[in-house]
Amino acid sequence: MENVIQLNNTHNDEQSVVDQLASVKAQIADLTAVEKSLTDNLKEQGAGTYKGTAHYLVISESVRSTLNMKKVREKLSRQFIKANSKETKSISARLFGYSQASVA
Repeated sequence: MENVIQLNNTHNDEQSVVDQLASVKAQIADLTAVEKSLTDNLKEQGAGTYKGTAHYLVISESVRSTLNMKKVREKLSRQFIKANSKETKSISARLFGYSQASVA
């Protein structure tokens, strides 16, 4: 993987990478808001194909059926649910902000 940033065991390098990550996440959040606004604007115009100079976007409408798992679980036994459940291990990373005053 060429985009992986390797950390040295120094506190400053770790801080730099965390700060870079926070900056990237902030930029992504800003761009996501712009993307949502533009997409919502086109969705409001209805289904169809919208053409740009180098790209086009298709807005389509569909009906989605969802299963109310809370109601399903009320009808099924714990034994049945346990026998038909799958556990998967995951690792996550969450980024939190803090003021400079609280930095030790």
